[in-house]
Amino acid sequence: MVIFTGLKFHCKRAVWKRQGTKAFSEEPSHRNMLRKLLSLFVLCCLGLLEQTPPVASTGAVPSATRTLVWGSGLEANIVLPARFFYIQTVDSSGRNFTSSPGENTFEVKIVSPVEQFTRIWVQVLDRRDGSFLVRYRMYASYTDLHVHILLNDKHVAKSPFILKGPVYHDGCDCPQPSGSVWKKDMQCPVSFPQIEQDLALFPRVDPDRNALEVPQRFGQRQSLCHYTIKDNKVYIKTLGEHVGFRIFMDAFLLSLTRKVRVPDLEFFVNLGDWPLEKRRPSERLHPIFSWCGSNDTRDVVMPTYDLTESVLETMGRVSLDMMSVQANTGPPWREKNATAFWRGRDSRKERLELVKLARAHPDMVDAAFTNFFFFKHDESLYGPLVKHVSFFDFFKYKYQINIDGTVAAYRLPYLLAGDSVVLKQDSGYYEHFYSQLRPWEHYIPIRADLADLQEKIHWAREQDEEARKIAVAGQQFARNHLMGDSIFCYYYKLFQEYAKLQVTEPKVREGMEQVEQPTDDLFPCSCHRTPQVKDEL
Repeated sequence: MVIFTGLKFHCKRAVWKRQGTKAFSEEPSHRNMLRKLLSLFVLCCLGLLEQTPPVASTGAVPSATRTLVWGSGLEANIVLPARFFYIQTVDSSGRNFTSSPGENTFEVKIVSPVEQFTRIWVQVLDRRDGSFLVRYRMYASYTDLHVHILLNDKHVAKSPFILKGPVYHDGCDCPQPSGSVWKKDMQCPVSFPQIEQDLALFPRVDPDRNALEVPQRFGQRQSLCHYTIKDNKVYIKTLGEHVGFRIFMDAFLLSLTRKVRVPDLEFFVNLGDWPLEKRRPSERLHPIFSWCGSNDTRDVVMPTYDLTESVLETMGRVSLDMMSVQANTGPPWREKNATAFWRGRDSRKERLELVKLARAHPDMVDAAFTNFFFFKHDESLYGPLVKHVSFFDFFKYKYQINIDGTVAAYRLPYLLAGDSVVLKQDSGYYEHFYSQLRPWEHYIPIRADLADLQEKIHWAREQDEEARKIAVAGQQFARNHLMGDSIFCYYYKLFQEYAKLQVTEPKVREGMEQVEQPTDDLFPCSCHRTPQVKDEL
């Protein structure tokens, strides 16, 4: 479900291109741009883009009855590591707040009418645009749950919201037998562009052939995991020396199979940074699942291990996740430092050039290294090292530079979710969602060699309102496409579509071991569902 909160769209947005700067070479062709502008003009004339609700005035008071509450965290059958829902503050006249009414405006309690105590951790995150994200992590399963949302001791909207159980926690092994039902409950998209593009290269997949040929091609010099999911159980055989990163894939596969019955399939996961399949499409390709893709390779791309772990460990081991960022976006736009900001390590030559540029133009760019590893011999040229900066403090600056490291910079989802505009380097590497991003709508593009970085910063400063709109659009994209439910949907859809391509039966191969589900002796759950032998593809 796509939700727009605190967001305005004006028809003048369509004519940004000619405001205060020349047309940049990265933009679409004039013909395509003209077609898009004409489409936007027609929509504006029809009034189809003016759907923004009225805005609450300064000094307005939140209304318990008019305030809006929605989200998957109010549904018992949607199981996530951290469930979440939204509150949009509305005044008594039906006008949306677009700034924070105060971080302690709403009180949220989640209780069980049956159990006296509930092991549920609740956080109310103020997104500072008039909306709140409420997230909660369950450590046990319950018969029913009641969600109380209070404003000055008055119930908000339809509070209390009743989740008719059983309501399972993330550790409960009770998969939904029907993938179709699960996808409908999760409101998964019908398709993902990157999945369609990746799998189009593999009209048929032969697990028997791959089981022989992939280890021969990649098993000696690369780090791979050979997985089989059979009867919703996970089996693995590792190939190569450095296979520690299997923990990320193991954990996600176990989490997914606790929630939904996954079709039987057999596949290889690349644990390294670089995608592996370099053959041309006309040659015999092997499907290798990787966390990053490139224009020169043919790997099947999954969400990165970093983003995947942040979903699994939200309100757990990690402090940086797609929800926490939304409550730590720094000062309001007008109070942010109008400087382009970057911190990181020396994992790419262009990063060295960025630091040189920052030294020459400190009024435009604040960039420095926090660690030297690849170019230690150049530390005297590009040092000294600076202290690590909290990621949340990045958003004290209006402009965030996203530049490749060894591969794609895995920080992009979090940068988009903040309240700054992203200047993204043109890159041959991509993550699973890049094909859905649009330059000049969700981010400001910069050349791979950074030659136009100063020009783009100057444009953003001169066209502050347009830069602000790009920042908001990027933020909205992240909220709608990169949250935990979207990541689970992506993986399931990828596995489902891949399973359809198999022409031989997936097998538990010699040397494979089962990846066991974790046990919880303190808070076991009793699954009400009857296991099924097969699920539909």
